[in-house]
Amino acid sequence: MDTDLTQRVNELLRQYDRPEASAADLLCDRHPADRVAFTVVDADLTATDLTYGELRERSTRFAAALAELGVEPGDRVATLMAKSADLVVALLGIWRRGAVHVPLFTAFAPPAIAFRLETSRAVLVIADADQASKLAPGEDIPADPNWRLVVTGAHARADDAVADALWFDELVSAHTADDPRGAAATVGGDGLLVQLFTSGTTGTPKGVPIPVRALASFHAYQEFALDVRPDDMYWNAADPGWAYGLYYAILSPLASGTRSLLLHAGFSAGLTWRVLERFGVTNFAAAPTVYRALRADETPVPAGVALRRASSAGEPLTPEVVAWSARDLGVAVRDHYGQTEHGMVICNAWHDELSADVPLGSMGRQLPGWRCAVLADDSDTEAAPDEMGRVAIDTENSPLLWFLGYLDAPERTAQRYTEDGRWYLTGDAGSRDAAGFFRFSSRDDDVIIMAGYRIGPFEVESVLVLHDQVAEAAVVGMPDELRGEVLEAFAVLRDGSAGSPELAAELQQLVKEKFAAHAYPRQVHFVTDLPKTPSGKVQRFVLRQQGVR
Repeated sequence: MDTDLTQRVNELLRQYDRPEASAADLLCDRHPADRVAFTVVDADLTATDLTYGELRERSTRFAAALAELGVEPGDRVATLMAKSADLVVALLGIWRRGAVHVPLFTAFAPPAIAFRLETSRAVLVIADADQASKLAPGEDIPADPNWRLVVTGAHARADDAVADALWFDELVSAHTADDPRGAAATVGGDGLLVQLFTSGTTGTPKGVPIPVRALASFHAYQEFALDVRPDDMYWNAADPGWAYGLYYAILSPLASGTRSLLLHAGFSAGLTWRVLERFGVTNFAAAPTVYRALRADETPVPAGVALRRASSAGEPLTPEVVAWSARDLGVAVRDHYGQTEHGMVICNAWHDELSADVPLGSMGRQLPGWRCAVLADDSDTEAAPDEMGRVAIDTENSPLLWFLGYLDAPERTAQRYTEDGRWYLTGDAGSRDAAGFFRFSSRDDDVIIMAGYRIGPFEVESVLVLHDQVAEAAVVGMPDELRGEVLEAFAVLRDGSAGSPELAAELQQLVKEKFAAHAYPRQVHFVTDLPKTPSGKVQRFVLRQQGVR
């Protein structure tokens, strides 16, 4: 690694990994009060600048409110919120109090929400008004939950569903910015910042504890891979309910003091073009699905779009997207690779000292602060160049490594490491060439990545078998031109019947209602049995072959 970059990694570690570390100070208070943190953009392109001074005042008020509600340092506080000024204030208030944030994706249905709240033992949930009905008592949400509910937005939209809810704006306005209960808590580099859940594959989702010191890694990625500079207009379009959006649309800009955009609206290609042009975005990061949608849109690229950097993460980029972006955007989008457990570690980096011609299909080289390798399939030794094997992270030579192990899941944690603990196994297969460029091959854990969202088959399968007629079910990802992958389900019926389009529609709707609206199977295949190994494990590769059209 270049000496200057090594020194920079060490500087970042000294900033974030120290006993006196305070998340509120690192993410807000140390920055100039008049500096703009976020420009929040609405669907009509009206925009509001949110300064660090405003964030400090409002989050202090909210932290005092949390203290009054009995929230203590270390308590879990969940958010079911879209990108907005209130979201940033809520997060900073949580961290200022020393509490731990539990992100909930707004597409989740009540069962998925309830699982995460109960598993994390959350004491409070902050939800947007149009999401609050998911927290109303019912089949999946207990009548007397262990958490209290705070609602943001218009009262009228949530009153009927959550009559006993508290209101975010009232809590903030009822406290003052000099309330000592809102003082920034000191938690140290090992103090927990976030508890984020992975997508389950062979079991339920596991909690990933994210310590304050992880900010060093997030900050480094923004500098080394994204190459965000002070004069950039930076926009990471990912949803903060998931790792890439939370880490790099919220946390890394706050840590570095970088102004960035938050779009308070749903995705559309047309709106994305308008935001890119109107706000002069120069550094853009998004899932491949966004780039595919922009490519498929019939609208010509607006003349005012002038990107300096374009980056992608969440799933491999296809060659046609790279070629299109180079031709029509004036910059070839670059692929980056990482995981919830680590953030981004292997990237086609943009930093001047790391940038290189990108081989077709490469997911990049290891970033400064990380040492990655491909291990042979039959031993814990490094594979030869271009040999397929297991993508792994060297735990002894990766100073930015911050993963602590899954919460309350020692067996699952142990499975992630080689027997000697030297290597963390990502669960992905790939190769590395002699120049150090990695290539992705497949996912060992069968996680489905659709439109940049990681979806665990187990969660969808668990919903499908709730139907009275379904005896067994398996879900796989199938190639899709726009989304990268879509879900397809294979169901064995209890009565051995052939199924029907009506039953397929019922199962799709069940997944929407019980798990998440985006994660329903686009096709349901009714089969007499599921292909399995002698040990009883479903052979998903056989199902993928059956599902190819």
